[in-house]
Amino acid sequence: QVQLQESDPGPVTPSQTLSLTCTVSGGSITAYKYYWSWVRQAPGKELEWMASIGYSGQTYYRPSLENRMSLFRDTSKNQFTLQLTSVTPEDTAVYYCTKDRNLHTAPSTIDEYDYWGQGTQVTVSS
Repeated sequence: QVQLQESDPGPVTPSQTLSLTCTVSGGSITAYKYYWSWVRQAPGKELEWMASIGYSGQTYYRPSLENRMSLFRDTSKNQFTLQLTSVTPEDTAVYYCTKDRNLHTAPSTIDEYDYWGQGTQVTVSS
């Protein structure tokens, strides 16, 4: 059974770089034809896909956030990490890491993904 666990970034202040790591157990992040993603949901807003990394390391970014994001993986630790620079209060959201057989970039609900973590609350505040 695949399990995903998001890291807790702790307090985040505006202009910082947010770093979130997803630790995966029960399956390899290099497994063929799977995609590993970060999505978020801000209060009162829809679920938003942010970025994905594929089984061979290819990355995909939401165009509106691409210049602020970096997604990379550590295959030795079976982890993938999202970095988001210059955060503002608008980045306050619950962030989820997910696994799916498809590059799923327009989710409506989190259960559209095959697997997802419990989510981690990120609050950007001064």
